Amino acid sequence: MNPQQIRKILLETLDDRQLTRSERKAMDRILEHLEPTPQQLALYRSVAFDLARESLADPHSVERLEWLEEVIRLLEASGSEDNPSPLAEYSFAPEDDCPARIAGLLNRARNTVDICVFTITDNRVTRAIIETHQRGVVVRVISDDDKSGDLGSDVERLADEGIPVRIDRTDDHMHHKFAIFDHHLLLNGSYNWTRSAAERNRENFLVTGDPRFIEGYAKLFEELWEEFS
Repeated sequence: MNPQQIRKILLETLDDRQLTRSERKAMDRILEHLEPTPQQLALYRSVAFDLARESLADPHSVERLEWLEEVIRLLEASGSEDNPSPLAEYSFAPEDDCPARIAGLLNRARNTVDICVFTITDNRVTRAIIETHQRGVVVRVISDDDKSGDLGSDVERLADEGIPVRIDRTDDHMHHKFAIFDHHLLLNGSYNWTRSAAERNRENFLVTGDPRFIEGYAKLFEELWEEFS
């Protein structure tokens, strides 16, 4: 069950602003049937917070909800040493809809998105990046200088939209393909953000919430961001 289906179910329970006993039992049955991974549960939780945030008119209430979400994340992270590492979700191209998966992660981002990919030519992903930026999320992009000038590259378009973009200026390639969402989820794999990767190539990526990997990739991103300034 994807996040949109979960969103629809949760939206039905939000009508009367309470989770009734029957609704709770129904949700229990759904979750028992799905047997979601910790990663999926984190995504479902984000959907629930999104719905609650959208239903609030008072800006101070929205701030309190965001505070609550940060506290929950902090508490979950503090217990991570005693719990098994979060499981990762994988996607394979061309079998899976990888652009939709990436767009979903972008759409759920609330604070920051750091993207470090060799090339970006898939307009579906580019639109999602721009829409994320337009929502006020701080988006940064690192890409390769040789590929940024290729026909169909969307890197200049992203820069024209006001998104901070940095590219390497060396004879070597900046060949990474990873992204970090809200410093909470990491996407990494062979997958370039292109139509050919989505529709023809044999590609893969993982999405994980394991802080051990997120911290390492976040450190690498900052080093590259400074290097290509």
